[in-house]
Amino acid sequence: MSLVVAQIDIAAPPEVVWEAAMDPARTTEWVTIARGVDRVDDGPLRPGFRMDQALCLRGLTFHVKWRLDEVEAPWFARWKGKGPARSKALIENRLHERGGGGTHFEYRNEFKAPFGPLGSVASGALVGGVPEREASASLQRLKQLLEK
Repeated sequence: MSLVVAQIDIAAPPEVVWEAAMDPARTTEWVTIARGVDRVDDGPLRPGFRMDQALCLRGLTFHVKWRLDEVEAPWFARWKGKGPARSKALIENRLHERGGGGTHFEYRNEFKAPFGPLGSVASGALVGGVPEREASASLQRLKQLLEK
């Protein structure tokens, strides 16, 4: 299993950050590896809400089916994802209000490669530090988008 953690402070209220970060239609505006959203449930975010995404790492496009496992707007969301070859991912977004109306955004991603320990070693060799860089770059892009 690999773990990626990134965080950033954004000069916007938590509700504004939440709306942008949790809107599937805006994913490609700020998530650097997102190439598109293939399918999204109708209605408000709720446990069980589903979204399918096309993502790209190191030139390889793959698809992940996400299910919102837990949500407490505008503070917390946990997504569980299923990717190719039975890979799994878990993403947690935590927002904290900062003084002066800003938001501290914490992002956490756990990824479990397919094929057990051998798959984990191969995954680490293929992607290296790319997920950490992309997570930080994505949060930086969200910050720029919201602080315009």
